[in-house]
Amino acid sequence: MSPLRKLAGQTAIYGVSSIVGRLLNYFLVPFYTRIFTREQFGVVTEMYAYVAFLVVILTYGMETAFFRFSTKTGRPAQVYATILLSVISTSAMFIFMATLFSVPLGNLLGYPNHTEYIIWFAIIVGLDAISAIPMARLRQELKARRFMIVSLANVFVNIGLNLFFLVYCKGHYNEHGEASNWLVQTFYSPEIGVGYVFISNLVASIVKLLLLSPQIVTIRIQYDTALMRAMLRYALPLMILGLAGIVNETIDRVLLKHLLNLPESEALAELGVYGACYKVAIIMSLAIQAYRYAAEPFFFNQEKSSDAKQTYATLMRYFVILAGLMFLGIMVFIDVVMLFVGEEFREGQQVVPILLMAYVCYGIVFNLSFWFKLSERTNWGAAISLVGAAITIALNVWLIPIMGYMGSAWATLASYGAMVLLSFALGQRYYPIPYDLPRILGYLALALGIYGLALWLQPEEGVLRYVVGTALVLLFCALVWLSETRKKPLLSQHS
Repeated sequence: MSPLRKLAGQTAIYGVSSIVGRLLNYFLVPFYTRIFTREQFGVVTEMYAYVAFLVVILTYGMETAFFRFSTKTGRPAQVYATILLSVISTSAMFIFMATLFSVPLGNLLGYPNHTEYIIWFAIIVGLDAISAIPMARLRQELKARRFMIVSLANVFVNIGLNLFFLVYCKGHYNEHGEASNWLVQTFYSPEIGVGYVFISNLVASIVKLLLLSPQIVTIRIQYDTALMRAMLRYALPLMILGLAGIVNETIDRVLLKHLLNLPESEALAELGVYGACYKVAIIMSLAIQAYRYAAEPFFFNQEKSSDAKQTYATLMRYFVILAGLMFLGIMVFIDVVMLFVGEEFREGQQVVPILLMAYVCYGIVFNLSFWFKLSERTNWGAAISLVGAAITIALNVWLIPIMGYMGSAWATLASYGAMVLLSFALGQRYYPIPYDLPRILGYLALALGIYGLALWLQPEEGVLRYVVGTALVLLFCALVWLSETRKKPLLSQHS
Protein backbone atom coordinates (compact mmCIF):
# COMPACT_ATOMS: atom_id res chain seq x y z
CA MET A 1 0.00 0.00 0.00
CA SER A 2 1.44 3.43 -0.95
CA PRO A 3 2.12 5.88 1.90
CA LEU A 4 -0.55 8.27 0.66
CA ARG A 5 -3.19 5.55 0.49
CA LYS A 6 -2.26 4.47 4.01
CA LEU A 7 -2.60 8.07 5.20
CA ALA A 8 -5.99 8.32 3.50
CA GLY A 9 -7.17 5.21 5.33
CA GLN A 10 -5.94 6.50 8.68
CA THR A 11 -7.52 9.88 8.03
CA ALA A 12 -10.85 8.16 7.27
CA ILE A 13 -10.80 6.38 10.64
CA TYR A 14 -9.77 9.52 12.51
CA GLY A 15 -12.49 11.29 10.57
CA VAL A 16 -15.09 9.02 12.14
CA SER A 17 -13.85 9.86 15.62
CA SER A 18 -13.04 13.55 15.19
CA ILE A 19 -15.29 14.78 12.39
CA VAL A 20 -18.30 12.62 13.18
CA GLY A 21 -17.66 12.89 16.91
CA ARG A 22 -17.25 16.63 16.89
CA LEU A 23 -20.14 17.02 14.48
CA LEU A 24 -22.30 15.23 17.02
CA ASN A 25 -21.01 17.66 19.62
CA TYR A 26 -21.75 20.56 17.28
CA PHE A 27 -25.31 19.34 16.98
CA LEU A 28 -25.56 20.75 20.48
CA VAL A 29 -25.10 24.24 18.99
CA PRO A 30 -28.55 24.35 17.33
CA PHE A 31 -29.88 22.92 20.58
CA TYR A 32 -28.15 25.59 22.71
CA THR A 33 -29.13 28.42 20.36
CA ARG A 34 -32.76 27.43 20.72
CA ILE A 35 -32.94 26.98 24.51
CA PHE A 36 -30.47 29.67 25.65
CA THR A 37 -30.63 33.40 25.07
CA ARG A 38 -27.88 35.07 23.06
CA GLU A 39 -26.42 36.38 26.34
CA GLN A 40 -26.37 32.90 27.92
CA PHE A 41 -24.69 31.40 24.85
CA GLY A 42 -22.17 34.24 25.05
CA VAL A 43 -21.15 32.91 28.49
CA VAL A 44 -20.60 29.42 27.03
CA THR A 45 -18.60 30.89 24.13
CA GLU A 46 -16.36 32.93 26.43
CA MET A 47 -15.61 30.13 28.90
CA TYR A 48 -14.59 27.68 26.18
CA ALA A 49 -12.30 30.31 24.68
CA TYR A 50 -10.29 30.25 27.93
CA VAL A 51 -10.21 26.44 27.89
CA ALA A 52 -8.49 26.43 24.50
CA PHE A 53 -5.60 28.50 25.91
CA LEU A 54 -5.21 26.38 29.02
CA VAL A 55 -5.10 23.01 27.24
CA VAL A 56 -2.18 24.23 25.11
CA ILE A 57 -0.33 25.45 28.20
CA LEU A 58 -0.86 22.22 30.14
CA THR A 59 0.25 19.94 27.29
CA TYR A 60 3.21 22.30 26.48
CA GLY A 61 4.01 20.76 23.12
CA MET A 62 4.48 17.24 24.50
CA GLU A 63 2.26 15.53 21.91
CA THR A 64 4.56 16.51 19.04
CA ALA A 65 7.64 15.89 21.22
CA PHE A 66 6.38 12.37 21.83
CA PHE A 67 6.18 11.67 18.08
CA ARG A 68 9.57 13.23 17.41
CA PHE A 69 11.54 11.62 20.25
CA SER A 70 9.88 8.20 19.94
CA THR A 71 11.30 8.05 16.40
CA LYS A 72 14.58 9.80 17.21
CA THR A 73 15.57 7.83 20.34
CA GLY A 74 14.04 4.47 19.45
CA ARG A 75 12.73 4.28 23.04
CA PRO A 76 9.04 5.15 22.73
CA ALA A 77 8.07 3.51 26.06
CA GLN A 78 10.55 5.63 28.03
CA VAL A 79 9.61 8.79 26.14
CA TYR A 80 5.93 8.12 26.83
CA ALA A 81 6.43 7.41 30.54
CA THR A 82 8.54 10.54 31.04
CA ILE A 83 6.06 12.80 29.27
CA LEU A 84 2.99 11.29 30.96
CA LEU A 85 4.43 11.64 34.47
CA SER A 86 5.37 15.24 33.75
CA VAL A 87 1.93 16.18 32.39
CA ILE A 88 0.12 14.44 35.27
CA SER A 89 2.21 16.41 37.79
CA THR A 90 1.69 19.82 36.17
CA SER A 91 -2.04 19.21 35.60
CA ALA A 92 -2.58 18.20 39.23
CA MET A 93 -0.80 21.35 40.37
CA PHE A 94 -2.95 23.47 38.05
CA ILE A 95 -6.20 21.97 39.36
CA PHE A 96 -5.09 22.57 42.96
CA MET A 97 -4.08 26.20 42.36
CA ALA A 98 -7.21 27.05 40.34
CA THR A 99 -9.42 25.58 43.07
CA LEU A 100 -7.53 27.45 45.78
CA PHE A 101 -7.88 30.79 43.98
CA SER A 102 -11.32 30.20 42.43
CA VAL A 103 -12.89 33.24 44.12
CA PRO A 104 -10.42 35.90 42.90
CA LEU A 105 -10.33 34.24 39.46
CA GLY A 106 -14.13 34.32 39.30
CA ASN A 107 -14.09 38.03 40.16
CA LEU A 108 -11.40 38.70 37.54
CA LEU A 109 -13.35 36.96 34.76
CA GLY A 110 -16.62 38.67 35.65
CA TYR A 111 -18.37 35.67 37.25
CA PRO A 112 -18.27 36.46 41.00
CA ASN A 113 -21.47 34.49 41.61
CA HIS A 114 -20.29 31.44 39.71
CA THR A 115 -16.84 30.56 41.03
CA GLU A 116 -17.83 26.91 40.59
CA TYR A 117 -17.26 27.47 36.85
CA ILE A 118 -13.58 28.03 37.62
CA ILE A 119 -13.26 24.75 39.54
CA TRP A 120 -15.19 22.72 36.95
CA PHE A 121 -13.14 24.07 34.09
CA ALA A 122 -9.85 23.58 35.94
CA ILE A 123 -10.68 19.88 36.32
CA ILE A 124 -11.85 19.61 32.69
CA VAL A 125 -8.66 21.19 31.37
CA GLY A 126 -6.40 19.17 33.66
CA LEU A 127 -8.01 15.85 32.74
CA ASP A 128 -8.01 16.68 29.03
CA ALA A 129 -4.29 17.56 29.17
CA ILE A 130 -3.50 14.21 30.78
CA SER A 131 -5.71 12.36 28.27
CA ALA A 132 -3.90 14.00 25.34
CA ILE A 133 -0.72 11.96 25.96
CA PRO A 134 -2.21 8.42 25.86
CA MET A 135 -4.32 9.57 22.91
CA ALA A 136 -1.09 10.59 21.16
CA ARG A 137 0.36 7.17 21.91
CA LEU A 138 -2.64 5.51 20.27
CA ARG A 139 -1.95 7.61 17.18
CA GLN A 140 1.77 6.80 17.22
CA GLU A 141 1.02 3.08 17.48
CA LEU A 142 -1.54 3.42 14.63
CA LYS A 143 -4.36 2.23 16.91
CA ALA A 144 -6.87 4.41 15.13
CA ARG A 145 -9.88 2.26 16.01
CA ARG A 146 -9.12 2.40 19.73
CA PHE A 147 -8.66 6.15 19.35
CA MET A 148 -12.07 6.31 17.66
CA ILE A 149 -13.82 4.36 20.43
CA VAL A 150 -12.45 6.59 23.20
CA SER A 151 -13.23 9.78 21.30
CA LEU A 152 -16.78 8.78 20.47
CA ALA A 153 -17.48 7.59 24.02
CA ASN A 154 -16.46 11.04 25.26
CA VAL A 155 -18.82 12.66 22.75
CA PHE A 156 -21.80 10.41 23.50
CA VAL A 157 -21.49 10.90 27.27
CA ASN A 158 -21.36 14.67 26.79
CA ILE A 159 -24.36 14.74 24.48
CA GLY A 160 -26.33 12.28 26.59
CA LEU A 161 -25.87 14.33 29.75
CA ASN A 162 -26.77 17.56 27.97
CA LEU A 163 -30.02 15.98 26.82
CA PHE A 164 -30.65 14.53 30.27
CA PHE A 165 -30.16 17.81 32.13
CA LEU A 166 -31.45 20.35 29.61
CA VAL A 167 -34.26 18.39 27.96
CA TYR A 168 -35.55 15.73 30.32
CA CYS A 169 -34.84 17.31 33.71
CA LYS A 170 -35.53 20.90 32.66
CA GLY A 171 -38.72 19.94 30.84
CA HIS A 172 -39.99 17.82 33.71
CA TYR A 173 -39.18 20.54 36.25
CA ASN A 174 -40.87 23.24 34.16
CA GLU A 175 -43.99 21.10 33.99
CA HIS A 176 -44.15 19.75 37.55
CA GLY A 177 -41.98 22.12 39.61
CA GLU A 178 -41.34 20.86 43.16
CA ALA A 179 -43.53 17.83 42.43
CA SER A 180 -40.92 16.47 39.98
CA ASN A 181 -39.82 12.85 40.32
CA TRP A 182 -36.89 11.79 42.48
CA LEU A 183 -34.47 11.71 39.54
CA VAL A 184 -35.09 15.36 38.67
CA GLN A 185 -35.09 16.44 42.31
CA THR A 186 -31.75 14.68 42.84
CA PHE A 187 -29.87 15.89 39.77
CA TYR A 188 -31.48 19.14 38.63
CA SER A 189 -31.57 22.69 39.94
CA PRO A 190 -32.84 25.52 37.72
CA GLU A 191 -30.31 27.91 39.29
CA ILE A 192 -27.44 26.06 37.61
CA GLY A 193 -28.73 26.92 34.10
CA VAL A 194 -25.90 26.96 31.54
CA GLY A 195 -23.71 25.32 34.17
CA TYR A 196 -25.14 21.98 33.04
CA VAL A 197 -23.22 22.43 29.77
CA PHE A 198 -20.02 22.50 31.82
CA ILE A 199 -21.04 19.65 34.17
CA SER A 200 -21.76 17.42 31.17
CA ASN A 201 -18.30 18.18 29.77
CA LEU A 202 -16.69 17.47 33.14
CA VAL A 203 -18.26 14.01 33.45
CA ALA A 204 -17.35 13.22 29.81
CA SER A 205 -13.71 14.15 30.50
CA ILE A 206 -13.67 11.83 33.53
CA VAL A 207 -15.08 8.96 31.44
CA LYS A 208 -12.47 9.58 28.71
CA LEU A 209 -9.63 9.37 31.23
CA LEU A 210 -11.07 6.16 32.71
CA LEU A 211 -11.20 4.59 29.24
CA LEU A 212 -7.55 5.53 28.76
CA SER A 213 -6.52 4.13 32.15
CA PRO A 214 -5.01 0.94 30.60
CA GLN A 215 -2.55 3.19 28.76
CA ILE A 216 -1.78 5.03 32.02
CA VAL A 217 -1.63 2.51 34.88
CA THR A 218 0.51 0.01 32.94
CA ILE A 219 3.48 2.31 32.37
CA ARG A 220 6.81 1.63 34.01
CA ILE A 221 7.83 4.48 36.30
CA GLN A 222 10.93 5.66 34.45
CA TYR A 223 11.32 9.41 34.46
CA ASP A 224 14.40 10.46 32.49
CA THR A 225 15.40 13.99 33.51
CA ALA A 226 17.96 14.47 30.73
CA LEU A 227 15.45 13.26 28.14
CA MET A 228 12.80 15.60 29.53
CA ARG A 229 15.15 18.57 29.26
CA ALA A 230 15.85 17.74 25.61
CA MET A 231 12.13 17.37 24.89
CA LEU A 232 11.32 20.66 26.62
CA ARG A 233 13.91 22.46 24.48
CA TYR A 234 12.17 21.02 21.43
CA ALA A 235 8.59 21.43 22.67
CA LEU A 236 8.44 24.80 24.43
CA PRO A 237 8.69 26.73 21.16
CA LEU A 238 5.84 24.51 19.96
CA MET A 239 3.84 25.54 23.03
CA ILE A 240 4.41 29.17 22.08
CA LEU A 241 3.35 28.25 18.55
CA GLY A 242 0.24 26.57 19.95
CA LEU A 243 -0.60 29.51 22.19
CA ALA A 244 -0.18 31.91 19.31
CA GLY A 245 -2.45 29.65 17.26
CA ILE A 246 -5.07 29.73 20.01
CA VAL A 247 -4.75 33.52 20.09
CA ASN A 248 -5.57 33.51 16.38
CA GLU A 249 -8.52 31.21 16.92
CA THR A 250 -10.07 32.40 20.17
CA ILE A 251 -8.78 35.80 21.31
CA ASP A 252 -11.54 37.51 19.34
CA ARG A 253 -14.14 35.88 21.59
CA VAL A 254 -12.23 37.01 24.66
CA LEU A 255 -11.84 40.59 23.42
CA LEU A 256 -15.30 41.15 21.93
CA LYS A 257 -17.07 41.55 25.26
CA HIS A 258 -14.52 44.13 26.38
CA LEU A 259 -14.01 46.11 23.14
CA LEU A 260 -17.61 46.46 21.94
CA ASN A 261 -18.99 49.82 22.99
CA LEU A 262 -22.08 48.19 24.46
CA PRO A 263 -23.50 47.32 27.90
CA GLU A 264 -22.24 43.95 29.13
CA SER A 265 -25.50 42.08 28.45
CA GLU A 266 -25.64 43.38 24.86
CA ALA A 267 -21.95 42.64 24.33
CA LEU A 268 -22.49 39.05 25.53
CA ALA A 269 -25.43 38.79 23.11
CA GLU A 270 -23.18 39.90 20.20
CA LEU A 271 -20.57 37.42 21.38
CA GLY A 272 -23.25 34.72 21.36
CA VAL A 273 -24.17 35.52 17.73
CA TYR A 274 -20.52 35.51 16.64
CA GLY A 275 -19.80 32.32 18.58
CA ALA A 276 -22.73 30.52 16.96
CA CYS A 277 -21.70 31.56 13.43
CA TYR A 278 -18.10 30.67 14.22
CA LYS A 279 -19.33 27.15 14.96
CA VAL A 280 -20.72 26.99 11.42
CA ALA A 281 -17.30 27.87 9.99
CA ILE A 282 -15.59 25.34 12.26
CA ILE A 283 -17.06 22.61 10.05
CA MET A 284 -13.94 23.24 7.96
CA SER A 285 -11.68 22.79 10.97
CA LEU A 286 -13.20 19.38 11.71
CA ALA A 287 -11.81 18.03 8.44
CA ILE A 288 -8.45 19.65 9.16
CA GLN A 289 -8.42 18.10 12.63
CA ALA A 290 -9.00 14.59 11.25
CA TYR A 291 -6.24 15.15 8.69
CA ARG A 292 -3.90 16.51 11.39
CA TYR A 293 -4.34 13.46 13.62
CA ALA A 294 -3.27 11.15 10.80
CA ALA A 295 -0.74 13.45 9.11
CA GLU A 296 1.40 14.36 12.12
CA PRO A 297 2.85 10.87 12.80
CA PHE A 298 2.80 10.18 9.04
CA PHE A 299 5.06 13.14 8.23
CA PHE A 300 7.62 12.07 10.83
CA ASN A 301 7.51 8.42 9.74
CA GLN A 302 8.06 9.43 6.08
CA GLU A 303 11.03 11.67 6.86
CA LYS A 304 13.69 9.11 5.89
CA SER A 305 11.96 8.07 2.68
CA SER A 306 13.83 8.98 -0.48
CA ASP A 307 10.81 10.76 -1.94
CA ALA A 308 9.53 12.30 1.31
CA LYS A 309 9.57 15.90 0.06
CA GLN A 310 7.67 14.98 -3.09
CA THR A 311 5.08 13.23 -0.92
CA TYR A 312 4.71 16.33 1.27
CA ALA A 313 4.23 18.48 -1.84
CA THR A 314 1.56 16.13 -3.18
CA LEU A 315 -0.28 16.17 0.14
CA MET A 316 -0.39 19.96 0.11
CA ARG A 317 -2.00 19.97 -3.32
CA TYR A 318 -4.63 17.41 -2.35
CA PHE A 319 -5.38 19.31 0.84
CA VAL A 320 -6.02 22.53 -1.07
CA ILE A 321 -8.34 20.70 -3.47
CA LEU A 322 -10.45 19.25 -0.66
CA ALA A 323 -10.47 22.50 1.31
CA GLY A 324 -11.63 24.42 -1.76
CA LEU A 325 -14.37 21.86 -2.33
CA MET A 326 -15.56 22.15 1.28
CA PHE A 327 -15.56 25.95 1.06
CA LEU A 328 -17.75 25.86 -2.04
CA GLY A 329 -20.03 23.15 -0.71
CA ILE A 330 -20.78 25.13 2.43
CA MET A 331 -21.18 28.52 0.76
CA VAL A 332 -23.45 27.55 -2.13
CA PHE A 333 -25.82 25.93 0.36
CA ILE A 334 -25.31 28.50 3.13
CA ASP A 335 -29.03 29.06 3.68
CA VAL A 336 -29.39 25.37 4.55
CA VAL A 337 -26.21 25.33 6.63
CA MET A 338 -27.41 28.31 8.68
CA LEU A 339 -30.41 26.29 9.86
CA PHE A 340 -27.75 24.81 12.14
CA VAL A 341 -28.22 27.76 14.52
CA GLY A 342 -31.29 29.38 16.01
CA GLU A 343 -33.03 32.08 14.00
CA GLU A 344 -31.98 34.96 16.22
CA PHE A 345 -28.32 34.01 15.72
CA ARG A 346 -28.39 34.01 11.89
CA GLU A 347 -27.77 37.72 11.54
CA GLY A 348 -24.04 36.92 11.76
CA GLN A 349 -24.04 34.84 8.55
CA GLN A 350 -21.79 37.31 6.73
CA VAL A 351 -18.77 36.22 8.79
CA VAL A 352 -18.95 32.59 7.61
CA PRO A 353 -17.15 32.87 4.21
CA ILE A 354 -14.40 34.99 5.77
CA LEU A 355 -13.85 32.47 8.57
CA LEU A 356 -14.00 29.52 6.18
CA MET A 357 -11.22 30.99 4.06
CA ALA A 358 -9.27 31.70 7.25
CA TYR A 359 -9.51 28.00 8.07
CA VAL A 360 -8.28 27.09 4.60
CA CYS A 361 -5.20 29.22 5.34
CA TYR A 362 -4.90 27.55 8.75
CA GLY A 363 -4.78 24.13 7.10
CA ILE A 364 -2.12 25.33 4.68
CA VAL A 365 -0.09 26.64 7.63
CA PHE A 366 -0.34 23.21 9.26
CA ASN A 367 1.00 21.52 6.11
CA LEU A 368 3.80 24.06 5.84
CA SER A 369 4.71 23.73 9.54
CA PHE A 370 6.55 20.43 9.10
CA TRP A 371 9.61 22.13 7.67
CA PHE A 372 10.55 23.49 11.11
CA LYS A 373 9.40 20.37 12.98
CA LEU A 374 11.46 18.05 10.80
CA SER A 375 14.49 20.33 10.68
CA GLU A 376 14.16 20.94 14.46
CA ARG A 377 13.97 24.71 13.93
CA THR A 378 10.92 25.03 16.17
CA ASN A 379 12.00 28.51 17.26
CA TRP A 380 11.08 29.67 13.76
CA GLY A 381 7.65 28.11 14.17
CA ALA A 382 7.15 30.01 17.41
CA ALA A 383 8.27 33.25 15.76
CA ILE A 384 5.84 32.79 12.85
CA SER A 385 2.97 32.14 15.24
CA LEU A 386 3.86 35.13 17.39
CA VAL A 387 3.72 37.35 14.31
CA GLY A 388 0.30 35.91 13.52
CA ALA A 389 -0.88 36.45 17.10
CA ALA A 390 0.36 40.04 17.07
CA ILE A 391 -1.57 40.71 13.85
CA THR A 392 -4.70 39.11 15.34
CA ILE A 393 -4.58 41.17 18.53
CA ALA A 394 -3.73 44.44 16.78
CA LEU A 395 -6.47 44.09 14.17
CA ASN A 396 -9.06 43.02 16.74
CA VAL A 397 -8.28 46.00 18.93
CA TRP A 398 -8.48 48.29 15.90
CA LEU A 399 -11.46 46.79 14.09
CA ILE A 400 -13.86 45.56 16.79
CA PRO A 401 -14.87 49.09 17.94
CA ILE A 402 -15.42 50.00 14.25
CA MET A 403 -16.90 46.83 12.70
CA GLY A 404 -17.93 44.65 15.64
CA TYR A 405 -17.50 40.93 15.10
CA MET A 406 -16.92 41.44 11.36
CA GLY A 407 -13.61 43.03 12.37
CA SER A 408 -12.73 39.86 14.29
CA ALA A 409 -13.41 37.70 11.23
CA TRP A 410 -11.20 39.83 8.96
CA ALA A 411 -8.47 39.86 11.61
CA THR A 412 -8.48 36.04 11.69
CA LEU A 413 -8.14 35.78 7.92
CA ALA A 414 -5.38 38.40 7.77
CA SER A 415 -3.40 36.64 10.50
CA TYR A 416 -3.51 33.18 8.92
CA GLY A 417 -2.77 34.65 5.50
CA ALA A 418 0.35 36.35 6.84
CA MET A 419 1.45 33.11 8.50
CA VAL A 420 1.12 31.24 5.21
CA LEU A 421 3.44 33.72 3.48
CA LEU A 422 6.02 33.72 6.29
CA SER A 423 6.09 29.96 6.74
CA PHE A 424 6.38 29.32 3.02
CA ALA A 425 9.22 31.82 2.55
CA LEU A 426 11.25 30.50 5.50
CA GLY A 427 10.49 26.86 4.71
CA GLN A 428 11.79 27.18 1.15
CA ARG A 429 15.01 28.54 2.58
CA TYR A 430 15.67 25.96 5.31
CA TYR A 431 13.75 22.86 4.13
CA PRO A 432 12.73 23.37 0.50
CA ILE A 433 9.77 21.30 -0.71
CA PRO A 434 8.80 21.30 -4.41
CA TYR A 435 5.23 22.57 -4.07
CA ASP A 436 3.29 22.87 -7.32
CA LEU A 437 2.46 26.56 -6.78
CA PRO A 438 0.68 27.19 -10.11
CA ARG A 439 -1.85 24.47 -9.44
CA ILE A 440 -2.19 25.16 -5.70
CA LEU A 441 -2.83 28.87 -6.27
CA GLY A 442 -4.99 28.01 -9.27
CA TYR A 443 -7.25 25.77 -7.18
CA LEU A 444 -7.67 28.49 -4.53
CA ALA A 445 -8.48 31.06 -7.21
CA LEU A 446 -10.89 28.62 -8.84
CA ALA A 447 -12.80 28.05 -5.57
CA LEU A 448 -13.07 31.80 -4.93
CA GLY A 449 -13.99 32.51 -8.56
CA ILE A 450 -16.78 29.94 -8.59
CA TYR A 451 -18.05 31.29 -5.26
CA GLY A 452 -18.20 34.76 -6.85
CA LEU A 453 -20.06 33.26 -9.79
CA ALA A 454 -22.48 31.62 -7.34
CA LEU A 455 -23.25 34.98 -5.73
CA TRP A 456 -24.00 36.41 -9.17
CA LEU A 457 -25.96 33.48 -10.64
CA GLN A 458 -27.89 31.88 -7.83
CA PRO A 459 -31.63 32.64 -7.58
CA GLU A 460 -32.87 33.99 -4.27
CA GLU A 461 -34.87 30.88 -3.40
CA GLY A 462 -36.48 27.72 -4.72
CA VAL A 463 -35.25 24.44 -6.18
CA LEU A 464 -33.35 26.23 -8.95
CA ARG A 465 -31.03 27.73 -6.31
CA TYR A 466 -29.89 24.26 -5.25
CA VAL A 467 -29.62 23.03 -8.83
CA VAL A 468 -27.32 25.94 -9.69
CA GLY A 469 -25.31 25.43 -6.49
CA THR A 470 -24.83 21.73 -7.20
CA ALA A 471 -23.81 22.47 -10.79
CA LEU A 472 -21.17 24.94 -9.62
CA VAL A 473 -19.69 22.46 -7.14
CA LEU A 474 -19.57 19.83 -9.89
CA LEU A 475 -17.90 22.39 -12.17
CA PHE A 476 -15.13 22.82 -9.60
CA CYS A 477 -14.71 19.04 -9.33
CA ALA A 478 -14.59 18.64 -13.11
CA LEU A 479 -11.98 21.35 -13.63
CA VAL A 480 -9.81 19.96 -10.83
CA TRP A 481 -10.11 16.45 -12.24
CA LEU A 482 -9.05 17.62 -15.67
CA SER A 483 -6.03 19.35 -14.15
CA GLU A 484 -5.02 16.35 -12.06
CA THR A 485 -5.44 13.72 -14.76
CA ARG A 486 -2.92 15.50 -16.94
CA LYS A 487 -0.39 13.87 -14.61
CA LYS A 488 -1.46 10.94 -12.41
CA PRO A 489 -4.73 10.06 -10.65
CA LEU A 490 -5.53 11.31 -7.18
CA LEU A 491 -3.83 9.33 -4.37
CA SER A 492 -1.02 8.08 -6.56
CA GLN A 493 2.28 8.00 -4.71
CA HIS A 494 3.90 10.81 -6.69
CA SER A 495 2.57 13.98 -8.19
